[in-house]
Amino acid sequence: MWELRSASFWRAIFAEFFATLFYVFFGLGASLRWAPGPLHVLQVALAFGLALATLVQAVGHISGAHVNPAVTFAFLVGSQMSLLRAFCYMAAQLLGAVAGAAVLYSVTPPAVRGNLALNTLHPGVSVGQATTVEIFLTLQFVLCVFATYDERRNGRLGSVALAVGFSLTLGHLFGMYYTGAGMNPARSFAPAILTRNFTNHWVYWVGPIIGGGLGSLLYDFLLFPRLKSVSERLSILKGARPSDSNGQPEGTGEPVELKTQAL
Repeated sequence: MWELRSASFWRAIFAEFFATLFYVFFGLGASLRWAPGPLHVLQVALAFGLALATLVQAVGHISGAHVNPAVTFAFLVGSQMSLLRAFCYMAAQLLGAVAGAAVLYSVTPPAVRGNLALNTLHPGVSVGQATTVEIFLTLQFVLCVFATYDERRNGRLGSVALAVGFSLTLGHLFGMYYTGAGMNPARSFAPAILTRNFTNHWVYWVGPIIGGGLGSLLYDFLLFPRLKSVSERLSILKGARPSDSNGQPEGTGEPVELKTQAL
């Protein structure tokens, strides 16, 4: 429980709340229909992608800029963060998403806000097909996040923020036609709770969570394995205090998992 006494821990929690608020505000805002006619998928995809890229650049060094419970779950599966931190991240992300959607709701004319860009299945797409699509969308996204955040890579190419943003954009360009491209349970939860419409809502939790978990297992245990013992993984999950090279507690109080996600 040493994390609860760490200032960096609470800064990270606030960063996740703050970042998810802005992500949902700008992403959902760009998805609203202000004029008759079809919604421009490219506009929505770029809005979500650029919003995330901006936030990764802004708070990635503070919290890792997960901004997504599925991404946090993936890091938990990979034993890169403690259970306590993961729970607090997810709570902050959900609260931030609802806050961002609430602000958007309050500043948008009733005739425009509609269902607040609620994720819905395209007519003809079954829940099984939708869940599979969400799994694949989130799987590719988490693989990109893990690969670009990986501190073991020598000479990373390009911008981490842009790589993650483009991966999210790719997911939206494909997924918008099937499921509205959830890829993020917090993003799907916010408009659902404000409009009180939870039809097929479970798809937007089950798909991304499975996809995130599979992405973590695929990258951390098969593609680029992290050589950690079971005891080391359990220690991280329990939130053991990081130690310096002499085995003494570090003075910074910065969690191990944040160092592995440094941008």
